[in-house]
Amino acid sequence: MNSVKILFLSILIILTATSCFDDLDTVPLDPTQVTSGSVFDNEDAYRGVLAKLYAGLSVSGQEGPSGRPDISGIDEGFGQYLRGYWYHQQLTTDEAIIGWNDQTIFDFHHQTWTPSDGFTFAFYSRIFYQISLCNEFLRETTDSKLSSRGVSDELRSEIREFRAEARFLRALSYWHALDLFRNVPFVTEQDDVGAFFPQQIQAADLFDFIESELLEIEETIAAPGTNEYGRADRGAVWMLLAKLYLNAEVYTGENRYADCFEYCEKIISAGYQLEEEYAHLFLADNDNSSEIIFPIISDGVNTRTWGGMTFIINAAIGGNMNPSDLGMGGGWGGIRAVREFVEVFPEGGDGVIVERNLGQTVSYPKLYVPGTHQGNDPTDTRNSLSSPGGDNVFFGHKYFPDPNTEIRFTRIPSSTAPIYGDNQGDGTLQINGNPIVVPEPGLHYIRVNWSNFTYTIERREWALQGSAVPGGGSLPLEWNEDERALEVEAQLNAGEFTFIANDDPVLVLGDTGGDAILEIGGDPIQTITVPGLYKIFLFVDQPDYSYKLTTEAFDRRGMFYTDGHTLDIEDITQFTQGYAVTKFKNITSDGVSGADATFPDTDFPKFRLADAYLMAAEAALRGGGSVQQGLDYFNRVRERAYKSTAGHVTMEEFDLQLILDERARELYWECHRRTDLVRFGQFSDGDYVWQWKGAAPDGQQVSSHRDVFPIPSSDLNSNPNLVQNPGY
Repeated sequence: MNSVKILFLSILIILTATSCFDDLDTVPLDPTQVTSGSVFDNEDAYRGVLAKLYAGLSVSGQEGPSGRPDISGIDEGFGQYLRGYWYHQQLTTDEAIIGWNDQTIFDFHHQTWTPSDGFTFAFYSRIFYQISLCNEFLRETTDSKLSSRGVSDELRSEIREFRAEARFLRALSYWHALDLFRNVPFVTEQDDVGAFFPQQIQAADLFDFIESELLEIEETIAAPGTNEYGRADRGAVWMLLAKLYLNAEVYTGENRYADCFEYCEKIISAGYQLEEEYAHLFLADNDNSSEIIFPIISDGVNTRTWGGMTFIINAAIGGNMNPSDLGMGGGWGGIRAVREFVEVFPEGGDGVIVERNLGQTVSYPKLYVPGTHQGNDPTDTRNSLSSPGGDNVFFGHKYFPDPNTEIRFTRIPSSTAPIYGDNQGDGTLQINGNPIVVPEPGLHYIRVNWSNFTYTIERREWALQGSAVPGGGSLPLEWNEDERALEVEAQLNAGEFTFIANDDPVLVLGDTGGDAILEIGGDPIQTITVPGLYKIFLFVDQPDYSYKLTTEAFDRRGMFYTDGHTLDIEDITQFTQGYAVTKFKNITSDGVSGADATFPDTDFPKFRLADAYLMAAEAALRGGGSVQQGLDYFNRVRERAYKSTAGHVTMEEFDLQLILDERARELYWECHRRTDLVRFGQFSDGDYVWQWKGAAPDGQQVSSHRDVFPIPSSDLNSNPNLVQNPGY
């Protein structure tokens, strides 16, 4: 991997006149076959060559997942475009860390890369390989070339659109070059074919070139939503312009936020729609989504690669995870998230605000209550009372669905154990006594003193009370057999609450320790901080009594696998240190696995509508548009995440730090994070650090020159026109 060889480098950056195309659906230029000019003698070739330009983002070579790579000197999967881009945009940030020991791969998260890094040179090479293909297509589809081949007017009209798409794809790769490397070698189709040293273009000039290209094709390329799926249209052009303008101050020092806001509004008005279910954006049938503006296509049968989505999904599976839950046949145990990123998400990411605390319930001595309510089964260990004090006084609540329920008591959960009833019906127990008849259905409090064999049974109706209850009244709780708990679902105010039985002020349960273990006379519970629809469960079956607070209004975007995983990472090589991310799956929205268990059908959402909303919100806050409109756009994204207005923020809360965090929550693992952190001044020397940044366990700042990657030393040494980026 010390020397990555590709079809062109700086010295031979332009494909020569003898370059050619082989398999036009998936194959780049191959000088052993047919010349690039003669290949277009077949009019069907134009569409095929265009397909190869798109395939350059998806596949790594000319034969399925591997065999004839576009670039050599590196594992073919590592050299694939999307995988290389993902490494640079994600592994360098808080959103992802990788446990593999592949040469210099740890340097990404450590932010200690050098100009000789093979992974960086591979992606740099892939960018310019893609640009060279686009240049060659444009060179071979000029009016003069088409006239010389006698191309029909009908096909010429189609080729004009093809050229616009090729210019978009070239602009996309030049944007990646600008964003990652800033000052890079620059060649277009106007340069002569042959060997020469390309000149280095400065970031501001490259910015101008990308902008002018996109503006020129804006009206030529297909209108939004009218092109074939997977091909660029005007919406993709607008998105790339918005990206360019949002980051213009970083690239050129000039503020272009007003232009960013303008192009975001064009996208927002173009007919795209937010996907109703956030998770559906990342499934195997996401090609049906009206939110995705421009995808990088994956296909488990026809578009196979060891990079792209194959890498993103497989490398995120390991530990105790079941690969079939993600539609895969196995996992590579590599990438996961670090603590600081996980903590960007609010607590209660699964809708649980307060989880039940079992306390010491399991360890307390038990008294079992067989009866007609559960088939007179003394071996049912869940059907019991507890003695928290270990003093032979057992108590708890039991729900009886029918009138005249018959119960008895036993200390041993066995059909042969002594069983106690009440022969006289006077509250005193005798061995083998008669069943105790509970006349009314409902929840009953039962207390048994096993020292003197006495008992009491009292029907209790529990309710929720406190300032959280609208109107200051109380809300009755109903029995939920599945949860073996009482529950109530209601719109509640921000405020406090307690539980009260039979309207008796002596029988009030609160939480003095704030640990979700309830005590008679305990403090009011203050866990509802925002109004909304909540569901509360009260667990009084046996002590320790507890409660659970849930809401449907929660952020559904944090998709983590935590079973067997620690949040902190002490050893980077251990997959189970750090939370696994389950965002992308090779399963359809109907639960059907993709066509192949190794190569997924899930497309990568390069550009999508939610990003446009968030870019507009940020541009507005930075002075580029109406802040009120920006807040509205921001809240549309939040409303989808929370499935309600509970996620809305106010004007007072609306600030740039919120935007940065929201972009992490909405767009994680979609190749935005590095660019965002750079724009916010938090990637290198900012106050924000994360575990293992700067090669420190708790993270540390690094020099700001890390905001930009170095020009690879191999290219720098080959081309005297190139100057290294500062700091390297």
